[in-house]
Amino acid sequence: MKKKLIVLLGVTAMVISLGMIIISCDQSGKSMKPPRAKKIRKELTLHGDTRIDYYYWLNEMENPDVFEYLKAENAYTKAIMKHTEKLQGKIYNEIIGRIKQTDMSVPYKLKGYYYYTRYEEGKEYPLYCRKKGSLESKEEIMIDGNKMAEGYEFISISGLNVSPDNKLLAFGVDTVSRRQYTIYVKDLETGDLLTEAIPKTTGYAAWANDNRTLFYTCKNDETLRPEKIFRHELGNNITDDKLVFFEEDEKYATYAYNSKSREYIMIGSNSTLSTEYRFLDARQPGDEFKVIQSRQRELEYSVEHYKDKFYIRTNYEAKNFRLMETPVDRTTIENWREVIPHREGVLLENFEIFKNYLALNERKKGLTHIRILDWQNNDDYYVDFGESTYLAYISINPEFDTDLIRYGFTSLTTPNSIYDYNMKSRERELLKRQEVLGGYNPDDYQSERHYATADDGTLIPVSLVYKKGIQLNGDSPVLLYGYGSYGSSNDPYFSFPRLSLLNRGFIYVLAHVRGGEEMGRSWYEDGKLLNKKNTFTDFIDCAEYLIEKKYTTPDKLFALGGSAGGLLMGAVVNMRPDLFRGVISAVPFVDVVTTMLDEDIPLTTSEYNEWGNPANKEYYDYILSYSPYDNVTEQDYPALLVITGLHDSQVQYWEPAKWVAKLRDKKTNNELLLLWTNMDYGHSGASGRFKQYKETALEYAFLLKILGIDK
Repeated sequence: MKKKLIVLLGVTAMVISLGMIIISCDQSGKSMKPPRAKKIRKELTLHGDTRIDYYYWLNEMENPDVFEYLKAENAYTKAIMKHTEKLQGKIYNEIIGRIKQTDMSVPYKLKGYYYYTRYEEGKEYPLYCRKKGSLESKEEIMIDGNKMAEGYEFISISGLNVSPDNKLLAFGVDTVSRRQYTIYVKDLETGDLLTEAIPKTTGYAAWANDNRTLFYTCKNDETLRPEKIFRHELGNNITDDKLVFFEEDEKYATYAYNSKSREYIMIGSNSTLSTEYRFLDARQPGDEFKVIQSRQRELEYSVEHYKDKFYIRTNYEAKNFRLMETPVDRTTIENWREVIPHREGVLLENFEIFKNYLALNERKKGLTHIRILDWQNNDDYYVDFGESTYLAYISINPEFDTDLIRYGFTSLTTPNSIYDYNMKSRERELLKRQEVLGGYNPDDYQSERHYATADDGTLIPVSLVYKKGIQLNGDSPVLLYGYGSYGSSNDPYFSFPRLSLLNRGFIYVLAHVRGGEEMGRSWYEDGKLLNKKNTFTDFIDCAEYLIEKKYTTPDKLFALGGSAGGLLMGAVVNMRPDLFRGVISAVPFVDVVTTMLDEDIPLTTSEYNEWGNPANKEYYDYILSYSPYDNVTEQDYPALLVITGLHDSQVQYWEPAKWVAKLRDKKTNNELLLLWTNMDYGHSGASGRFKQYKETALEYAFLLKILGIDK
């Protein structure tokens, strides 16, 4: 794998004479010509087919030409967007002006303490706090994220886990944005950090019940695959840590965690199509882990413990999953007994176990539902939410012996809300609703649910929101968002930054395309592997539906997607560039064939079951037929803003860089094509609750610039 690129400071418009054609300009950007990456012929031959990749060299991280090219693209973007800086500033101030700066999460109780996070005025990062016994008790600040962030452009604090005796805190820190964390342990009584500093981990450590043994996951140096579970005893040198599990299959990632009961240490191994779990008595950390059910192709399951049983959500003979139970001492599949049966039209997504109740997160007709079952009297009912398009989810529920379930609710018009719901009396209490400063009134906005019809007759759900009073006469600008991969559902949720578009007359639309799981497991399977093109054609059908129903025109229709959603953007602009005026593609996975053939790149081997392995000719041919980079052609393209991160561990920076370079060479019109590389960040962008919205302001200003709106 290539060494990390040395990051130089400063991005300025300049003449660069390193084999690339870069023309300097005045600061307005009016006379600037876009950067042109040099072309070096690279032949890539497989299955008797040869691809010519002129920009393959951009993955050479030690090559100074690469960094200069990225700097030149940033300089170009900055120059072209310079006249929007005032607008960007206005949008940014609007967004952060809606944030309640002194704020606190809803506390939850665990082992005699109330845990919560809070923010202070003007600070980027949260304080992680607790109070003993009562919310009136003295506050203990476990971690001050702002102090830890000093001296870093990026920081992520993850995996906070308090020891069983409440005295020690294990947590992970990433200061590079590469999703490689160093685990530390803090003495919560003295405030001191212990000598432990365990690098190259996922950031999470599971405690054994002796309060001195930790289980943690290390990542592979090259691929960043979580592959090894170690056991560490406090005070010992980490070089003496014992390897307790090595996930040899490169298609799997592994992780360790505490069961909700805290009686077991669990090890999970996941691939796209199958899972396997091991368990260990948390009182006996030196014992060997036992397998619950050995892995089988296309057998997926997840596990939770209660009393003398494991409860197992599984797709075993159940495409949409069902719930099973099995004795702790007899865990293999022949001992599983059905608790909740499989249903054709209902996807079982999640479950939560209580002493007297079982709560289920289900999905049907594209919407989430919470179902409550009483263990004692077999009472069975659904919580009523009262909206037509929304997201409801089970929240943090660490206690077993309670009648209360905590859940979250949000919609396109309702800010995120946290409730305590009494499963016995069926009464709910609103604990907190995200406060939107500046006088937000949900009654000023309208949300709707529609269905577009795909070419094969499939109905594709479409959720949209707009500000009441706009004329729905086909003249409104529309931003259409899509994802459609990994079975990740694209749910309708509230976004306070989005108000800056809605208040300027935009309609915001979610396309619930195949490849997600909105309509059940089949929805996912119909948008992956050799069915992947359904994701792209569904999105196109949704765009055509919006035009047909007079919400907008191609001249005012925009699209947005990131990561695998960036792949979606790349595919649709190749297939139907005439449908869109502009497209934003963030950290886009666009060089699919080349990436899926490179086993040294993070995620590649673990994702063969999502995209297919192009070493197999059938998959090679199919992926090649839609891969955005490989299918760039000489045609007009809509305006494009492409965003990437230099330290991205999920989609390497060179994929979007190559894509933009090839688009510059091939496209036949003069629409904007901008590449912005975040030099300090990775896949998730900036850390901190304010800084992240600088990029949002850039994206919105890009859309408004195209429309000629400058305020």
